[in-house]
Amino acid sequence: MVNNSNETIVAVATPSGRGGVGIIRISGTLVPIIAVKILGSLPTPFKASHRLFKDQSGNTLDDGVAIYFPNPKSFTGEDVLELQGHGGHIVMDMLLKRCIELGARLAKPGEFSERAFLNDKLDLTQAEAIADLIDSGSEQAARSALRSLQGDFSKAIDSLLTKMIEMRVYVEAALDFPEEEIDFLADKKVLNRLNEIKQQLKDITQKAQQGSLLRNGLHLVIIGKPNAGKSSLLNALAGNETAIVTDIAGTTRDILHETINLDGMPLHLVDTAGLRKSNDPVEKIGIERAWQAIKNADIALLLKDDSQSSDKNAETDQILQEIPDNLSVIVVHNKIDLSEKVAGIVADEIYISAKFGKGIDALKEELKQRMGFKENSEDSFIARRRHLEALQRTDDYVKNAELQLVEYNAGELIAEELRLAQDELGTITGRFTSDDLLGEIFSSFCIGK
Repeated sequence: MVNNSNETIVAVATPSGRGGVGIIRISGTLVPIIAVKILGSLPTPFKASHRLFKDQSGNTLDDGVAIYFPNPKSFTGEDVLELQGHGGHIVMDMLLKRCIELGARLAKPGEFSERAFLNDKLDLTQAEAIADLIDSGSEQAARSALRSLQGDFSKAIDSLLTKMIEMRVYVEAALDFPEEEIDFLADKKVLNRLNEIKQQLKDITQKAQQGSLLRNGLHLVIIGKPNAGKSSLLNALAGNETAIVTDIAGTTRDILHETINLDGMPLHLVDTAGLRKSNDPVEKIGIERAWQAIKNADIALLLKDDSQSSDKNAETDQILQEIPDNLSVIVVHNKIDLSEKVAGIVADEIYISAKFGKGIDALKEELKQRMGFKENSEDSFIARRRHLEALQRTDDYVKNAELQLVEYNAGELIAEELRLAQDELGTITGRFTSDDLLGEIFSSFCIGK
C-alpha cells in the first residue's frame, strides 16, 4: 500500500509548554525546499548539524539542530526534516508558521505514523504500539509495547499465517487435482497441522491477553450494603484517603474512581453507594449509578459486614442474586477486627479488615489471579481489544475447519474456513484492514506521531 498524497505535513513533535528542547517534524515532497528556505541549504543526510532557523526576511527565528532523513530511509518513508530548537511555545509557533508559509500543512493526529504504515515502514500492530508505548502506565506495559514496536507480535502472527497458507495450499491442491490421489480427508496430516495451529494460536492469545491487561487493566467495582466498609476498602487498596469514611450509613452518594498499579497492571477501582431501598432522591440516583457501574465492571467485590449477624447479611446475599451472571464476583468479609476472625481466604471467600489493612495482601493476590497475572510477562506483547477479538474469531474459524474435517469430511468447507481465518489474522497486522478502521486507529494518536 502506497501513500499517494503529495501534501507535506508539519507538527510539533514534543509536548506543549516550556522546555529545553522543542522539535518540529516535517514530512513530504516539499522537505528539501523548506530546508533550503529555513536553513540556507539541505543538511547532510542522517547527520545532526548546528543551524540558524531563518524567517522570510532572513532574520533568525531560533538557533538549533537540524537533521535530514531522505526517503525511503525515514520513519514515514518520505523525506523528513527535524528542527530541534528551544522548547518555548512562541518559538515553536514561529517555526510552525514558517513551515506553513512554505507550503506545509498541519498534520492530523497520528498522520506521521499513518504514512509510515501506508509506505510499508511499519505494520499496523507496530504503529499502534507507538501510541501504546507513549501512553504506558507502568514499566511492564512499556516493555511489552516496545516488543510489539520491534515486531514480536507481528512475527508471531506472520508465523501463524505462513502455516495457515501452507495448509490452504495443500487442501486446495487436493481439491483441484484429484488425480494426484491426495486423500487429505483420510490421512492425519491436515488434522495434525490444525492441532499445531490451534496450539500456536492459543500461545499467541495468552501473550496478547497479558499485554491487554498491561495496557487496559481491569475495572473493579466495590459493592455492598451501606456502612459495610466499601470506602475504607477503596482507601486501603489505593493507599490513600480517596473516599470519606464515617460511621454514618449512606455517606457515599455517588461513585468514586481511583486507579492503582497492581504489580504493573492497572486496576480501575470504583466505590459505589450502598445498595438498599431508599426514598431519598439523591441516594436513589447514587444507587442507580452503582448498578450501572456493576454492568460495566470486569470484577465485583461484594462486601459483607462480618460484625453483623447472618440475618442482617441476608440482604447482601440477595444482591449476589441480582448481579449479572457474566460478572466475576469475589465475596469479601470486612471488619474481622470486630468479629475476631482470621484474615485470609476461606472457601473462596476473603476475610479482611480494611480499617487495619489485614487481609489486603491476600485480596490483592486473589485479584491478580482473577486478572490472569503472570509473574514473568517478559514474552508478552501489548495488545488491544480488537486484536483479542480477531484472535477469538480466528480460533472459531479454525475449530470450524476441524469440525468439517472430523465430522463431515467436507473438503471445500475446510478450505473456506481456513481462508476466513487467514483474512481475520490479516486484520491484526493490517494486511486486510478497512479505511474506516485505519481512520479510527490513527485518530487516537497524538499530533506529531
